[in-house]
Amino acid sequence: MNLTPGALPKSRSGADLAPDAAPVLTVEELTVSVRTGAGLKPLVSDLSFALRRGETLCIAGESGSGKSITSLAIMGLLPPPAVRVTGGRVHLGATELTALRESEMRAVRGDRIAMIFQEPMTSLNPVMTVGTQLAEAIRAHEPVARAEARAQALAALKAVRLSQPERRMDQYPHELSGGMRQRVMIAMALALRPEVLIADEPTTALDVTVQREVLDLLRDLQREMGTAIILITHDMGVVAEMADRVIVMRDGRMVEEAATTDLFARPAQQYTRDLLAAVPRIGGGAKRAEVVASPVARLADVSVRFPLKGGVLGRVTHQVHAVEHVSFDIRKGETFALVGESGCGKSTIAKAMVGLVPHEGVIEIGGSLVAAARGPAMTALRRKIQMVFQDPMAALDPRMTVGDQIAEPLVIHGIGDAAERRARAADLMDRVGLTRDQLGRYPHEFSGGQRQRICIARALALNPGLIIADESVSALDVSVQAKVLDLLRELQKDYGIAFLFISHDMAVVENVSDRVGVMYLGQIVELGTRAQIFGNPQHPYTKRLIDAVPVPDPTFRRLDTTRLSGDVPSPVHPVGHGPERASLIDIGNGHLVARPEALEVGRAEAGS
Repeated sequence: MNLTPGALPKSRSGADLAPDAAPVLTVEELTVSVRTGAGLKPLVSDLSFALRRGETLCIAGESGSGKSITSLAIMGLLPPPAVRVTGGRVHLGATELTALRESEMRAVRGDRIAMIFQEPMTSLNPVMTVGTQLAEAIRAHEPVARAEARAQALAALKAVRLSQPERRMDQYPHELSGGMRQRVMIAMALALRPEVLIADEPTTALDVTVQREVLDLLRDLQREMGTAIILITHDMGVVAEMADRVIVMRDGRMVEEAATTDLFARPAQQYTRDLLAAVPRIGGGAKRAEVVASPVARLADVSVRFPLKGGVLGRVTHQVHAVEHVSFDIRKGETFALVGESGCGKSTIAKAMVGLVPHEGVIEIGGSLVAAARGPAMTALRRKIQMVFQDPMAALDPRMTVGDQIAEPLVIHGIGDAAERRARAADLMDRVGLTRDQLGRYPHEFSGGQRQRICIARALALNPGLIIADESVSALDVSVQAKVLDLLRELQKDYGIAFLFISHDMAVVENVSDRVGVMYLGQIVELGTRAQIFGNPQHPYTKRLIDAVPVPDPTFRRLDTTRLSGDVPSPVHPVGHGPERASLIDIGNGHLVARPEALEVGRAEAGS
């Protein structure tokens, strides 16, 4: 590495690194155990690493590998008395964190070392305003007056580039979007300029464009403050973009540690190679022949609006335009993907297709009109269309065996006797890669990927022509996600099933889809084949979605990004109709939207 005299090497964020300086955080042979009926069971075993000022260390691995337990152990947040540190030490500078009492640890936590959790809604107090919570965190560590704490809180919100920070100070968490809440959590964590920041899956639940904002923000703040970051994730694209070094964990142990470029170029362990191979990449989808078949579903000029009531008498004052004038069809044996950010109307369309919300326009499933189906006709219609939801644990009844749940649709529709239903359930377990002897188990006895396979088996029970997969793989680890997607492709090939694949993950969509509809604010702004959408996107919003996808290659550098300017349209007061309606772009200082009459598309250096 060539350096000018006196210059320090840079981290990937641009922060100065001091390779010879003492680490700000040292973990030595850390072991964390849980108490069971048979004694102590290790959850993390003999983990050691060091972290330097301005460095980003990513801890990667699948669910259950020990990533989050490691972070909680460092922060002193393990749930007592069942889970505790049973070996090793953690040093923050000269302070041994594992030797501190809880009262002493409270003085360190939030001041010298802070943490951002995966789900900001559960981390924020729902009955306190954002400003009050920020000021409370500041006053817990600094002897300042309320007015000064509030001023510092406002400065923290401005530092994370939250739009209208003065207004956000007096709002409650539920009044903010997911991306805004995560910015508040980052502001709270960095308000006291900690030496170390632990970010535990901070972008997993966020849309791809909001994820891009948060990652850019962390990089900018690290460059300004020199904070050392431990980033915990299972997204190898995020690892490639953010990390200086990577630790790969499996079953509570370190599998491999290396510089990011070395790990991606020359992974030493087979587990790491398998993890990298499973990452979906834009352009990595196999070629698919064009599907030429009759439609199993047809939507024509479909709109869904929800009334808003107000006033003393509770009269309808406005309409939320959740879906506006949407038209598309889905052919037999085809995967039609519907993509867009949270709140754009994707799931509302799915609910309208299965008759769960009223709609205007035409929705036709297997030749039957959804709006006209009542009673037995609706029951017959629902044999033709089934759903697989995002959270398989929430979709399964914890009090029923999986065998009973797979057979339940057959019971509801009066198909077969008890023996035939059991046989059908057993066949479906075989088909989705599970075993027949697991039919008597309950959902909590399975992993997340196995539970999603059970949900797919249940959806297949009635031999539907169309399955709606609503964010069905977004909560899964990358290797499990790859297996579930392979299963869906196999089932489609064998049974000719059509899929409506709803997702905000463009890399996954590119790997599974035949045709794609891009949605924003209730409307389809672009519709085409996979090759058209990903090879030659026409709409600025589509380009922004694709540009925001993390690239699992640490040598890749974003040269530019599409940005729009204009006013934010409201789903209550939409701007115009049709594909020319405004399109959302998040550019780091709020949600900016281009009105059709004032569209400005610019090119800018990444990170500017």
